[in-house]
Amino acid sequence: MANAKTVAAPPPSGPGASSRQGHPWLTLLAVSLGVMMVMLDGTVVAIANPVIGAELKASLEDLQWVTSGYLLALAVFLITAGKLGDLFGHKRVFVIGIAGFALTSLAIGLSDSIGMLIAFRVLQGLFGALLQPAALALLRAAFPAEKLNMAIGIWGATIGLSSAAGPIVGGLLVENVNWQSVFFINVPVGIVALAVGMLVIKESRADSLSRVDWLGVVLLSGAMFCLIWAIIKAPEYGWGDVKTLAFLTGAVVIGGAFVWWQGRVSEPLIPLSLFRNLSVSVGTLLMVLMAFSMFGAMFFLTFYFQGVHNLSPLEAGIRMLPMSAGMIVASPLAGAAISKFGPKLPIAAGMLITAVAMFLLSRLGIEDGYVASAVPFVLLAFGLSPVMVGATEIIVGNAPEELSGVAGGMQQSAMQVGGSLGTAVLGAIVAAKVSDVLPGYWSAAGLAQLPAEQMKLVEQGANFAEAGAAPGTPEPVVQAITRVVNSSFLDGMHLAFQISTGVAVLAALLALVVKAGRKTEGAPIHMG
Repeated sequence: MANAKTVAAPPPSGPGASSRQGHPWLTLLAVSLGVMMVMLDGTVVAIANPVIGAELKASLEDLQWVTSGYLLALAVFLITAGKLGDLFGHKRVFVIGIAGFALTSLAIGLSDSIGMLIAFRVLQGLFGALLQPAALALLRAAFPAEKLNMAIGIWGATIGLSSAAGPIVGGLLVENVNWQSVFFINVPVGIVALAVGMLVIKESRADSLSRVDWLGVVLLSGAMFCLIWAIIKAPEYGWGDVKTLAFLTGAVVIGGAFVWWQGRVSEPLIPLSLFRNLSVSVGTLLMVLMAFSMFGAMFFLTFYFQGVHNLSPLEAGIRMLPMSAGMIVASPLAGAAISKFGPKLPIAAGMLITAVAMFLLSRLGIEDGYVASAVPFVLLAFGLSPVMVGATEIIVGNAPEELSGVAGGMQQSAMQVGGSLGTAVLGAIVAAKVSDVLPGYWSAAGLAQLPAEQMKLVEQGANFAEAGAAPGTPEPVVQAITRVVNSSFLDGMHLAFQISTGVAVLAALLALVVKAGRKTEGAPIHMG
């Protein structure tokens, strides 16, 4: 690979250059609206689930699949979707993704059974996967080198803001309209994104690619499915359960077959030479570690706010506003800093700031108020932003331009895998810690010993800061049980944040070996 300094191919020059590129900032608007739908939908549904369950008579497992089915389809299809964009055109794939996502959102809102809703959620995840890698490739094609990192910063701000705003938007819609509105809102957003995209985005694709490695698609999809399924179901099955181990083994075996095949096929889905570039490999690992630390630890704050502090979902979402507001400011600044200094120092500094924020969150107590969580949230915004922007830059920027869609899919897949892994692994650690400390707290509170089955139910509730008490239980006993459950949950949550602190420090050290994204010579990009 020949190397240069920037992520983007050099901008066209001379008369008509702007028209060949499309309008960069309107392209950014279109792709940001598309990605906003995907990210918002990943978090907003959690608020609607209780109402969906009541109206459609869904079980807890059904409701888990409303979220898991979407995330599973999204994660499994991302890299393949990126390849389809490289081959058939990123604008075409992006437009199909927008239209499909909006239509499936409409279908979900019109669903009258939980089975139909889950089926459309899976389909929605597949269309969502078409959007994200195409968005990165379109930005790379539309922006000149000196402005690309700023554009990625704004795009990253959209991702962070959409994810954090999900609980607030969901709470407002569910409380004031209905659960269907959580999905219907995607329709007008999709129409605007589709109209802007059709008018302003110029097509880009690789001229040298001629076909899809379908066997590679099947093998990679199978490996990703086994891995994500094992991660999602491990808290239910147990990490040592034969079913969990079987799916993890399947992921390794099928993944090995995929690697073997990629070394032999003439036009592989993911050329193995991509990983000879240390920055691409480390950048992918950084995305996994960042998502592990961020999504895994943040998962428990919802229970902290709603269980320990008895806040409503909307109030809990408002508590997280400092991070949302911080992302809006921090992501463009991160893009500017990376343009000036390169990705190495901003990413390392960002992960160290993230580590400080995680440490502060590990000190949260029962009585702590708004400021105690607001300060680390602001730090998280300024810590995570350079990582999201910088890791994207070093993955997509160090890949050959004809593989920009595949590289974008790798970046998004790494985030999905890291987030799922963090939630599952840290969830198991929290549960183990609660199980370890709760009996001691129970005895110290002078509470009567319960039969093993009832104590197990108390432990399960404590994993989510839920202190259930039988009807008619005296108020002093209810208060004592609540203190025990909250103390046990906090011990588990503190441990999760401490582990996330260590992961963030490890990621900061890894960041020191990466290099800036650089244009690589290869097949030219066709601008249509």
